[in-house]
Amino acid sequence: MATKHSRILNRALTRLKLRQLRLLVAVGRHGNIQNAARELGVSQPAATKMIQDLELDFEVKLFQRTNRGVIPNEFGETLIRHGKLIFAQVSNAAQELDDLNEGNSGRVVIGTLLAASPSLLPAAVEILLKDRPRVAVKIIEGTNEVLMPAMLSGEIDLVVGRLPLHRHRKEIIQEKLFEEKILAVVSVQHPLADVEPVSFDNIKPFGWILPPLETTLRRQVDQFFVNRSQYVPPLYVESVSYLANRALLQARDLICLMPAHVALQDIADGYLKQLNWTVPFGTGPVGVSYRSADSLSPASKVFMQALRQAAAAM
Repeated sequence: MATKHSRILNRALTRLKLRQLRLLVAVGRHGNIQNAARELGVSQPAATKMIQDLELDFEVKLFQRTNRGVIPNEFGETLIRHGKLIFAQVSNAAQELDDLNEGNSGRVVIGTLLAASPSLLPAAVEILLKDRPRVAVKIIEGTNEVLMPAMLSGEIDLVVGRLPLHRHRKEIIQEKLFEEKILAVVSVQHPLADVEPVSFDNIKPFGWILPPLETTLRRQVDQFFVNRSQYVPPLYVESVSYLANRALLQARDLICLMPAHVALQDIADGYLKQLNWTVPFGTGPVGVSYRSADSLSPASKVFMQALRQAAAAM
């Protein structure tokens, strides 16, 4: 006797159409069947029938009806997420075929965090392009809160940077490349630039450049401030942009927290100065995250090898 899973799988393989999934994703986005039907160029009754067929085939209700339209329930959210992943994979396949047709040797889309962008990532890309000069490389910068969902939906192949300690860990594979420590840096003109040693009392009067609230490092900073008699900086800027942070440090007497290897070149070149203060938090693993080995294209697998090589050289 066929199990429920095998029944649903058989119906999906024989009856499911990409047009149905496109409609499903559009309904989830609009919260309205009429607008989704208009987007796909079908009538509302036809769209309603397509949704009903999906619910019959998967043996679940997908949406909750409200006065304002429809919202996906947990079953709908799940199927929408997988639908987006299917479309991303189809898009990636089309892009990879186009790259090959144009004479390129595949494509890799890399999400990057601040901890990876100034040195590790460029070094790895350089190694990749020496071996595969025709690989098309796309780099997207952001935080884990933005990059991880994009990776899980298939828009990004892998994410390079500080590994998330809690969120997303069950859904991804992580590979640690090295352990990173955090430095407090200032401009060479900062009043504390030549003070040795620097105490936290010395630091208190100055403003900070801090990572965004959703990051692990920011949570560690906030906890540290709370433990220092509920300290509140006189001013602070939230930013993960290295270029913006560098310019802000030159313009104002601010203190910025940076991964060590991000700041070391500018410190060596005399643009920035490391405070003689040991940051009592922030040490953590830097590495690469991806969905699964099967999800990686040949170009992505070659890039993984390049990452390992670049990390070993660092």
